[in-house]
Amino acid sequence: MATPPACWPRLLLSSAPGPNMTIIQQPVVVTTTMVQQYRESPVQTVCPYCQANIVTAVSYDVGTFTWLIVSIIYLVGCVCGCCFIPFCVDGCKDAIHHCPNCKQQVGRWSRMYQGVRYKAKTGKRVHRQC
Repeated sequence: MATPPACWPRLLLSSAPGPNMTIIQQPVVVTTTMVQQYRESPVQTVCPYCQANIVTAVSYDVGTFTWLIVSIIYLVGCVCGCCFIPFCVDGCKDAIHHCPNCKQQVGRWSRMYQGVRYKAKTGKRVHRQC
């Protein structure tokens, strides 16, 4: 048997637990991180600003997808004002999730970039992992 280094505690050097030996096992801490998927409908989450359990309030904002639909309708030939209809339809806009308590933006769901979500506090894009 190889000689262990001198820095090892005496407890580890014994070959087997004796009647007067106590073995203490450290507790294991498991941290679970959940990624919230924001879509069109309100979601239940914890607000990163006020730490309250909430159901988000959803509002809609014009995004890239809205402008793309307007451009396509315009190029097809509907220049008499019909091309502006996507500005009035929530189904063409991005969904913005707000905390009903502190009114801060918690998340955003973009119809154009469905694989990308935004972190609430940093505003950085985070790619969803499949």
